[in-house]
Amino acid sequence: MAHSGAPSGSASSARVLVVDDDTDLGESLRDRLGALGFQVSVADRGPEALRLVREEAPAIVLLDLVLPGMDGMVVLDAIRREDPEIQIIVITAHGTIARAVEAMKKGAYDFVTKPFDPKHLEIVLGKALERQALRDANALLSSEVGDRYAAIIGESPGMEAVLDVARRAAPSAATVLLLGESGTGKEVLARAIHRWSARAQRLFVVVNCVALSEDLLESELFGHEKGAFTGAHQQKRGKLEVAQGGTVFLDEIGDIRPALQAKLLRVLQDQTFERVGGTRPIHADVRFIAATNRDLGQAVRQGQFRLDLFYRLHVVAVTLPPLRERPADIPPLARHFLERYRREVKRDLAGLEPAALACLRRYTWPGNVRELENAIERAVVLAEGIEIGVRDLPIEVRDAGLSGGLVREGGRSFHAALEDYKRGLIASTLRRTAGNRTQAARMLGLQRTYLSRLIRDLGLAGPGGVGSLPAAEPEPIAVGSE
Repeated sequence: MAHSGAPSGSASSARVLVVDDDTDLGESLRDRLGALGFQVSVADRGPEALRLVREEAPAIVLLDLVLPGMDGMVVLDAIRREDPEIQIIVITAHGTIARAVEAMKKGAYDFVTKPFDPKHLEIVLGKALERQALRDANALLSSEVGDRYAAIIGESPGMEAVLDVARRAAPSAATVLLLGESGTGKEVLARAIHRWSARAQRLFVVVNCVALSEDLLESELFGHEKGAFTGAHQQKRGKLEVAQGGTVFLDEIGDIRPALQAKLLRVLQDQTFERVGGTRPIHADVRFIAATNRDLGQAVRQGQFRLDLFYRLHVVAVTLPPLRERPADIPPLARHFLERYRREVKRDLAGLEPAALACLRRYTWPGNVRELENAIERAVVLAEGIEIGVRDLPIEVRDAGLSGGLVREGGRSFHAALEDYKRGLIASTLRRTAGNRTQAARMLGLQRTYLSRLIRDLGLAGPGGVGSLPAAEPEPIAVGSE
């Protein structure tokens, strides 16, 4: 399919059904399309074609409109009811093009005329596959925001080592197992591995293994046939099938039940699976990346996770360090999230005050990068000045900043350290308000007279001090202003 513009690798996994009562033409198409890598079935009657549609779920149907017994238009309508996702390409003679156009109004994708131009047929088939892939991508992107995962931020030695292993593993087809605490960025790294791989132009599909019940997760992964269980009113392709040629990210793989572990093991070993309620093997041309925050070794010892599946997943294992072990990454991460949410909420923020950045560095971040992102988003929304200050941060982060300062001051009394903290907080607030004490008092939750006394007592009112700035009264900066 090199001439057609079809996505790379798509033909090798695509099934085509040829429906034509000319048996010689049917066999000729079987040979020609088989040589291009398609899996081809042939039917010469409408009822047989519908049976094969139900049993094999082809991606494309090449349908002659002139059939004995059951008219081609009737077959087209029946296929559309059975599976609206199938791409139907009508076969027509030059004298019946008007009828082919009518078929396209009823849902056919395109038509080809007899006798076939082989190159034209390749192009039409390739475009049909591209259309199906685009529809699959749009369905996934409607529930995901891919550009939120575009960048990996990490300057610490620990993250540099992680990224080095990930980049070297990406070009291969090897399964990658990402380990680490919740919120360390495993999905972000999985997306990066996909982008660095030869599959980058195909889909990256996320399967959350802990968000669904075992039955729903099985259907989500493998799809199901019509009537496979109560509520299965139509056939559904699973994410393994949708992701053909791409990457499947199995998030929280350590939480799936043993029965489903056995089915997943077969996919990893044989690259085949069946839909729920189905019997036809489907080839799985996908690359797997799995992630978990569990200790899989312990789960194996406790009989909660299959040892053979563990070894299949543990081909390339990468452990992401928690954020508390890589404080050097906190400033660039904070600036990255600040820029993202500043654009989203249309805030004209200049950055982070040094005192606020110091608080971020001292906090231990039990929720890791995800918690840092949430803290910055909150600060961007609530910030009243042109920079994010200490008071804009969550209280637990502020408290960590204060306690961290006290610990580092070891040789001084509690009261002396607390006085330094007050001095820094008031000075930064006055800078944000350009010396406007009324506004500074409001931001700090203090009476203006009490703030003035603190400015005097803390030595901030002397010549050149922050408290000696001109007492101009600029308009307050409202939350959400640009």
